[in-house]
Amino acid sequence: MRIAVNVRLLLKNKLEGIGWFTFENLKRITLAHPEIEFVFIFDRPYAQEFIFADNVKPVVLTPPTRHPLLYVIWFELKLPRLLKHLNADLFLSPDGFLSLRSSTPQVGVIHDINFAHRPGDLPWFYRKYYNYFFPKFAHKATRIATVSQYSKQDIANTYKVADEKIDVVYNGANEMYTPIDENLKTQVTAKFSGGAPYFLFIGAFSARKNIKHLIQGFNKFKEQDTQNFKLLLIGEPLFRDDDLQKTYQNLQYKSEIVFLGRQNPETLHKILASAHALTFVPFFEGFGIPVAEAIQCEVPVLASNVTSVPEVAGDAAIYVNPESVDEIAKGMERIATDESLYNQLLSAAVKQQHKFTWDKSAGRLWDCIQKVIDNAK
Repeated sequence: MRIAVNVRLLLKNKLEGIGWFTFENLKRITLAHPEIEFVFIFDRPYAQEFIFADNVKPVVLTPPTRHPLLYVIWFELKLPRLLKHLNADLFLSPDGFLSLRSSTPQVGVIHDINFAHRPGDLPWFYRKYYNYFFPKFAHKATRIATVSQYSKQDIANTYKVADEKIDVVYNGANEMYTPIDENLKTQVTAKFSGGAPYFLFIGAFSARKNIKHLIQGFNKFKEQDTQNFKLLLIGEPLFRDDDLQKTYQNLQYKSEIVFLGRQNPETLHKILASAHALTFVPFFEGFGIPVAEAIQCEVPVLASNVTSVPEVAGDAAIYVNPESVDEIAKGMERIATDESLYNQLLSAAVKQQHKFTWDKSAGRLWDCIQKVIDNAK
């Protein structure tokens, strides 16, 4: 049995949400199934750390997929020939991109279809590509995996795909994300916030992540703040956003907002585990890995009340309308000042822990793959 896998998002020191999903699941699946040959298809030179086991064979298929036009060349022209040459029994695509021109059975992981609901968040070429091809990918796929019940229903309803074709595998939180002791919290806080308590955001700075309303809400919260809270943001812009820059420059309390860029996983863990709360208020989200990681660190969450976020956060969050700057500010005030509420959220986080793990995710994804394998026999 030979399974070809699209691993173009395994980029050294640049893993984002789908990249982490790819990394964590494939690491477990390849090690758990030595009887299977996995062909990892990269689109540029790869790091050896991504070759997880002896049964993994790396292949580089150019050109690097850095633009929708290159997506078409890679997936519709180059990939079908490679899959045929490999005589692959199955093609797995952890980012959902499939080949319409290949006859190989395909499993696509469609994490969410935010672009169908918020096309204006993406540059013109990208939104045209996604909204043309992904409905076709959904119907082309032999099976679809996704990361929340919300996304399953959204894909099924929007693309008119049968529910029974879609498996929910969820994301996970790395086992390294655990609570840390108070002495280490003090050191981390001193280094990154000057000793002040802080709210934290983690993720790519895309429009749907709602950074604009988050920083406006924090600015409004600061008008009443007596504890010297700061807001730390970890991540990098996905696309240029001049409106976000303008908003930031006009804030009265912009000096209390700290942009930390990308951090390595070990440092990120310490910063997250030392936060007073994670602030995660996207307009649209397929899962929200930082929410699961915060809960494992026993850090409460200020969260959006829309899409998949309540499914992941459960009772370990207080919820706000992401469209409302006032609600975001009031949510921060509650989580900063209401000790009884805060302790309640901490207790809920302990109960919610371990609901979403990468071991469970990999097992569910393999079950999805196994259905295709069994059906082909």
